[in-house]
Amino acid sequence: MTTTLYGIPNCDTVKKSRAWFDEHNQPYTFHDFKKQGVPEQALSTWISALGWEALVNKKGTTWRKLDAATQARVNDTASAHALMLAHPSVIKRPVVSRDQRITVGYVPQDWG
Repeated sequence: MTTTLYGIPNCDTVKKSRAWFDEHNQPYTFHDFKKQGVPEQALSTWISALGWEALVNKKGTTWRKLDAATQARVNDTASAHALMLAHPSVIKRPVVSRDQRITVGYVPQDWG
């Protein structure tokens, strides 16, 4: 079983998720958006599986710091894709890819 957890290390939800995997002896690879960027092909896969609306965190600090015009332009898959590549911190976290299943957020019931 291959599991990759995507996010940023200082995010509380990412920390909680990593701790869950460690406590349950579930091996995973951590992909740090800050150091490694967002893998474009993976992002396309996530959008196809979940829809861009599930991935863009409109309640987070990164979204709130964007000017209103930039926020207004995020209205379809292409614009959301471009935004998430340019501003990885706007992606809801963590994104967990496990054997071709993708989840967003802290959802251990889907990981077990």
